[in-house]
Amino acid sequence: MGRPDKGKAKKRGLRRLFSWKKLLGTFFVCCLLAMGALYAVYLMVPVPTANAEATMQSNIYKYANGKILARTGKINREIVGLERIPEKVQKAFVAAENKTFYRDNGVDIKGTTRAAWSTITGKGKQGGSTITQQYVKNYYLSQDQTATRKLKEMVIAIKVDQQKSKSDILAGYMNTSYYGRSAYGIQAAARSYYGVDATQLTTAQGAYLASLLQAPNQYDWTSASPTGRKLVEQRWNYVLDNMVGEGWLPAAERAGMKFPVPQKPRPAPGMEGQTGYIVEAANQELVRQGVSEEDIKAGGWTITLNIDEKKQKDLVKAVDKQLEAKLDRKGDKKDATVQAGATSVDPKTGAVVALYGGVGATEHWTSNATRRDYQPASTFKPLVLASAIDNRSQTQDGRRIGLGTIYDGTSKRKVVGSSIRFAPENEDNASYGPVTVQKATNSSINSVYAQMIVDVGTAKTKKTALALGMKDGPDFGETPAMSLGTMGASTMDMAGVYATLDNHGEKVTPTLVKSAVHRDRTVTPTKTTGEQVISREAADTVTKAMTGVVRNGSGFRAAGDYEAAGKTGTSENNRSAWFVGYTPELVTAVGLFGEDAKGNQVTLTDTINPGRANGGRTPAEIWGAYTTSALGGGSDASFDLETDGWGGPDREPTSTPSTGTTDEPTEAPTTDAPDPTPTTTPPATTPPVTRDPITTPPPPTTTPPTTEPAPPTSIQPPDGGGEQGGDSTAGPPQ
Repeated sequence: MGRPDKGKAKKRGLRRLFSWKKLLGTFFVCCLLAMGALYAVYLMVPVPTANAEATMQSNIYKYANGKILARTGKINREIVGLERIPEKVQKAFVAAENKTFYRDNGVDIKGTTRAAWSTITGKGKQGGSTITQQYVKNYYLSQDQTATRKLKEMVIAIKVDQQKSKSDILAGYMNTSYYGRSAYGIQAAARSYYGVDATQLTTAQGAYLASLLQAPNQYDWTSASPTGRKLVEQRWNYVLDNMVGEGWLPAAERAGMKFPVPQKPRPAPGMEGQTGYIVEAANQELVRQGVSEEDIKAGGWTITLNIDEKKQKDLVKAVDKQLEAKLDRKGDKKDATVQAGATSVDPKTGAVVALYGGVGATEHWTSNATRRDYQPASTFKPLVLASAIDNRSQTQDGRRIGLGTIYDGTSKRKVVGSSIRFAPENEDNASYGPVTVQKATNSSINSVYAQMIVDVGTAKTKKTALALGMKDGPDFGETPAMSLGTMGASTMDMAGVYATLDNHGEKVTPTLVKSAVHRDRTVTPTKTTGEQVISREAADTVTKAMTGVVRNGSGFRAAGDYEAAGKTGTSENNRSAWFVGYTPELVTAVGLFGEDAKGNQVTLTDTINPGRANGGRTPAEIWGAYTTSALGGGSDASFDLETDGWGGPDREPTSTPSTGTTDEPTEAPTTDAPDPTPTTTPPATTPPVTRDPITTPPPPTTTPPTTEPAPPTSIQPPDGGGEQGGDSTAGPPQ
């Protein structure tokens, strides 16, 4: 009977200890202590002087040898008073960032607490700051995302709101914010995006500039992805709708507004020639490594590049001599459409040792070295072969694919085994009949590689291409046409892909930045070489195939006093022409692109030379001139190849192309007889051939191979290019 009484007594004691009055009292005491602490912080935290970002520093860019390439950082800013900014443009910024700006005391307690908590818990960057807080961050504090900085920002914002007028705060915010394109402040942004002074901005333009502040790099219309464009247009509409809601913009005026597409960016002074291209490519690489664009533009960086000063000059000289000296850009509209781009990479380290972005960054801002809007054409064909060897693929009749495998080189031959009808035309509609893979590579025969990609599988081929370094995209469809390089790629992309082949299948990532050091931060360089992405046998077999292209095929103009492998390419409608090749020591991708004054792709036909601007002409000549200089006149280095017997015979049988017209010679004479049966569906009475095309003697032929003359020095052999031709519509094969 005593135990229950004892338990009740214990509960009564707990109630006395934790009574609601005591809990409420404790709560009020804690609140008072917190308020006292905040007040103490308020008294202790002064309004500081302007921070380092308010007086920006230069960035220094150096060659690999330590010599300065460029120095940037002159502040692209002009402070303008609020009276010079149209009132509706002012209201657009308030509508975008802080609708209660004119009514609040400078802080948003709820938003700031949410942002601070997100930072503490590691959930990343959060918004919620008022215009006053953002001005304080820009002018007085740093961009660090820490709880301490957030607390200081809030306290200083309260004091600044008490000391300054709303007009002064808004003007300071608009003049210190970063808008992208190296533009700090509303005046620089107005000139950069619309070519006008801030006084001339329309409401629609002001709403776009206000929208930019959320993500300057992502929301720049001229370089944004489709997703980025959609997001910034949504934010633009959000700003205008807020203005209507606040009574700052008539609904009728809002209804008639159209999105104000900004002009293309123009580089800052001092970025002329190749310097602007190199600096911008380095900056974009740093952004990919996690350095924000704002941090880069804030200055204080010493960035050492992998660019080799001598090789860079060699590349520019080669383009000037082999291309620019032959063009009349001012007097001939067609000549003015020719654009050149190139990237040169060390295959052992991934270092980008030279880069050519165009005639000059101040004349043509888009870098032809890094743009991905042109097709790589037949320079993609070696990737089909690489996938075939790596996957140990077989032809339709069960023969393993190697350099000696026979295919049907007939122009407009319909591919067999695909649900997508495709019958590509060879260049000049030349039909070669039965040819080896080596011959098809030398002469870039479209019909052979269209069939090969079906034999390998388009999905497997794309997987190989991505592993080697190609970039995926909406134009990278898994169709037989992919064999002709119908996707987009840059010279840097292709240089990386071929560097991986040169490096025996071990992944090579082209890297421009050697090191980037800030006063309080160092960026660790990206890993430039990596895992084995395809077998050494596959990579080395492709290298062996492409040595034939330089010795005996469409790339003979790239030959020199060095051992080289490479591939030509000419895209559909002759809009781009490529030569991508390598020696054991150096990989270089050279491309020519047709582009009119409005940025549209146009044909290169009848520009640098009469007729097609084949990859085997000017691109190969640029490549050869540069490689010779870069290697000091030549090199004794040779490829160390392991092909496991699937490289095929050293010299391949040839066929005379049949076009009905006089054809130009395509390669040096050969005497080997053709190998096994072409990869077409054999008659029902004939069993499929399954011989090893390397170790088993070939069957006799009824027509002996035709002996061809050696390549001339003044005539361009056919380059299969990327001409699709035929029927590529969906449907059963016929």
